[in-house]
Amino acid sequence: MAELPEGVELSSAEVVKPRQSAAAVISRFDGDELQILLCHRVSEVPNFPDFWAFPGGGVSRVDRFTAETNPTWFSAREDRTSLIALLREMVEEIGIAPDGLGGFLSVAKDVRKQVNSGKNEWAKYVEAGDLQIDGFEAILITERTTPPIAPVRFANRFYHISLGESAVEPTLPDGLSEFDEFQWWKPDDLLAAWLSHEVKMPPPQVTLVRDIVERGMQDLAAEPPSGYHIIEFAPGVELVAIPTITIPPATHTDCYVIGYAGGPRIIVDPAAKSTEALEILKAKVAEVQASGSEIIATVFTHKHPDHIGDLSAISKIYQAPIFASRETLSVIPQCDTDRILFEGDEIDLGEEKWTVLETPGHCPGHICLVGRAGIVSGDNAVVFGTILVPSADGDMNEYLSGLERLRDLNPRLLFPGHGPMVANPTRLLNNYLNHRKARHSRVLKAVKSGKGGLDAITSEAYADTPDAHPNLANDQTLSHLIALEKSGEIKKHNGNWRAC
Repeated sequence: MAELPEGVELSSAEVVKPRQSAAAVISRFDGDELQILLCHRVSEVPNFPDFWAFPGGGVSRVDRFTAETNPTWFSAREDRTSLIALLREMVEEIGIAPDGLGGFLSVAKDVRKQVNSGKNEWAKYVEAGDLQIDGFEAILITERTTPPIAPVRFANRFYHISLGESAVEPTLPDGLSEFDEFQWWKPDDLLAAWLSHEVKMPPPQVTLVRDIVERGMQDLAAEPPSGYHIIEFAPGVELVAIPTITIPPATHTDCYVIGYAGGPRIIVDPAAKSTEALEILKAKVAEVQASGSEIIATVFTHKHPDHIGDLSAISKIYQAPIFASRETLSVIPQCDTDRILFEGDEIDLGEEKWTVLETPGHCPGHICLVGRAGIVSGDNAVVFGTILVPSADGDMNEYLSGLERLRDLNPRLLFPGHGPMVANPTRLLNNYLNHRKARHSRVLKAVKSGKGGLDAITSEAYADTPDAHPNLANDQTLSHLIALEKSGEIKKHNGNWRAC
């Protein structure tokens, strides 16, 4: 944890256990062609805005209580609680429910409105006979668990639900909704649209759509895949979650395999050091090589030890030239095949090119990779937690400039060094900029008000964040002070800071 000031130690975070969730892969036939229903998430939702997703959601405490108090509902199924959650979500999100005879109907507006008013309302309507569950058939086709990179994870059960001859259509509820559009997709058209960067889908659903295209519903139902599966953040961008010693709440570093199966690929930030981490990397490398791909380079975004793995051990798994900035290459063993990366350099992977962007604020030599899918952004911004700009070798002015450069590129996605991908980069980067600039102003205001010592300036600048770690707050304040001094707005005299 090289970002931490000397003497600061943070307790490591625990990998969270996944929560159960259920999603509906609803199908119908248009002539002889299978279509599946996806819902477009509104731009304002915090998770996966403007993504296409299957309807469904998490299994709640209310769903579990409903299952306990109604033991005859789906009594032959061990996954009965998931089915209860699934039916409730279908009413809430798309307004469709079983008709009790093996088909489906549109839910009356007043019933749906009441169901949407509280999770316990759905069960009341079933108990009263106003909503049916008889004849409902949901076939499990896969289980996918989200990777250990976020404080909230899900063990997703995906169920195939065939509408048969029911001519129902999904509808939006009155009032607020996480969706603003529905569309019936031919699975191969949906996959093609995703591969061409025309639509976005959450990672677990990408590989499911691939499976539907390649294997079909019947094959998936006969042997629902579970356990490991490739995590595709975007076309040509695969995540490998590497367990590392890093700043909480993160427990892993995001390593990326960039490029397409069968073509040249690069591995970015293989941070593996432990036996577990090296085994994860070894399995991924074997998978990449089995696809017919050659790993043409290892790229490091920056020099911090939670991004650079045990290179001696990694070299026994695969060998490839190392591409990185001069500052990053200076902290690893030198090799004749090393390549120094500079602003504007391109890494050609055949179907795609990735361009180097220098963002040295977090630490000297920090770089990003810019491609059509988005930006591999290293430690510039994360969804959960924070990014430190160490006073020892970071540069707050450069950091703010780097955030502005990333934002102004208007990327489709950000692929950060830790945590889930950033689905709305502009929103996140603006939040980071607003937060940092506000802190910058508070530090300057504290100096102008006559505060001269670091502790006094920190106390005033962080008055809005009383729970901040005092040593971290001091170090970040010092980073702001150094940046303000470089800008000519303040100066240090006899150990105290003064406004110019």
